[in-house]
Amino acid sequence: MIVAAAVVKREGRVLLTRRLQGTHLAGFWEFPGGKVEEGEDPEAAVVRECREECAIDLEVVDVIEVAFHRYERKDVLLLFYECRLASDREVQHLGVAEHAWVLPSQLRDYPLPPPDERLVRKLQAGR
Repeated sequence: MIVAAAVVKREGRVLLTRRLQGTHLAGFWEFPGGKVEEGEDPEAAVVRECREECAIDLEVVDVIEVAFHRYERKDVLLLFYECRLASDREVQHLGVAEHAWVLPSQLRDYPLPPPDERLVRKLQAGR
């Protein structure tokens, strides 16, 4: 499975969303995004997923990290995209439990899925 996630920064903070109860990794925080559909461009997927789950409009800048993780029931290839907010819409909780704007130095205070570790290190190093 391919997943596209957005790394959105605002005023030195990055956007995290919390997964809904009853879903895979329920309660974990993550960079917003989701599954790339069959035949879909991953950049289009991250824009679509963030609009569907958070009601935010994004502009993709570039891929900043790629990670692979083998879960018990599935393998996931994650593409993390640096994105800019394309409108001033506030984050809504359409498909997420909650959201937070987090300083990179605080990312370890939020339980994140294992494949996010290398990205967290990059963000904390100022990249």
